[in-house]
Amino acid sequence: MIPSRPLPERLDSMKKRSAKTPAPRPPDGTVDALPAGSTRRAAPQVPPSAPSRRLDVFENPARERDYVIQFVVPEFTCHCPLTGQPDFAHFTIEMIADRLCIELKSLKMYFWSYRDVGAFHEKVTNEIVDDLVKAADPRFVRITAKWNVRGGIYTNVVAEYRQKGWKPQPRVDLPPQPGASATL
Repeated sequence: MIPSRPLPERLDSMKKRSAKTPAPRPPDGTVDALPAGSTRRAAPQVPPSAPSRRLDVFENPARERDYVIQFVVPEFTCHCPLTGQPDFAHFTIEMIADRLCIELKSLKMYFWSYRDVGAFHEKVTNEIVDDLVKAADPRFVRITAKWNVRGGIYTNVVAEYRQKGWKPQPRVDLPPQPGASATL
């Protein structure tokens, strides 16, 4: 463990750093000048990541088996269509893929695309189920959306889709193992 310096010494050090003269500005005054020998990296024409409503898919590597894919999205954001205030939710998606699986980065960009969208909790949860079904046609998908408190009320929305004719396998409950923790 590294010993910390006494508080007054740290404050003096911070004051000295903040008292330094700022770096000279270029003639146009828009950005700080760089130290000698440095170069500024240009912004990319296309950002490496951007919100998108496109959901990419890939072939299910174990189509012969029903297995659960669980996506946990703890930082979903949209805003209230009436007040414009931000809404936050924790989404859990449980999916049994058929022929196609959802690619994670596209799912991340898809969820990001809701950041500036005004939508009721029920609408956005069901819309996401519909979009997952359109993209991958899973055997089963369930979304549990746990919305943060608004006006003293928590909202939980659970929406499901079952592929026509799909029958789930019987559930198998195994005894818990000492020291094991379950995520599903």
